[in-house]
Amino acid sequence: MNVESVPAAEHIGPTRHFTIRLSATPRGARLARHLAAEQLHRWGWPYDTEAHRTATLLVAELAANAAVHGHVRGRDFRLRLTLHPEDATLRIEVTDARPDRRPPVPGTLEPAAPDAESGRGLLLVEALSSHWGTAGGDPYTKTVWCEVVPG
Repeated sequence: MNVESVPAAEHIGPTRHFTIRLSATPRGARLARHLAAEQLHRWGWPYDTEAHRTATLLVAELAANAAVHGHVRGRDFRLRLTLHPEDATLRIEVTDARPDRRPPVPGTLEPAAPDAESGRGLLLVEALSSHWGTAGGDPYTKTVWCEVVPG
């Protein structure tokens, strides 16, 4: 497990970053949520706030999708949190190893059937975030991201 976190005392500039690589498994997805919750608390988003609960739910959904839909044997997924203190925007990015499996374009998601056991995660992401989308930086990965502005 590789962790990159910029301590406040060593931080240059106003933006804070937290990055970690985790196994693309249910355990890795749970760990992503727990580590994100702790980091957000350290950055001043207390556990008992709506912003914290929303952000950790979004991390959980994106990490679960990476473990289920972005899993490639032997490849991890990356969680990256970026906090822009000037407007308190939090950007959540989850990068997995399946660039061929892109989610639908924002605004085009279809509701899951009432009896379906899955298919609601990105609907939650769309409903709870201010923006979301996908990006492909290279031919081997894709990133699903969202932004949260407390308020």
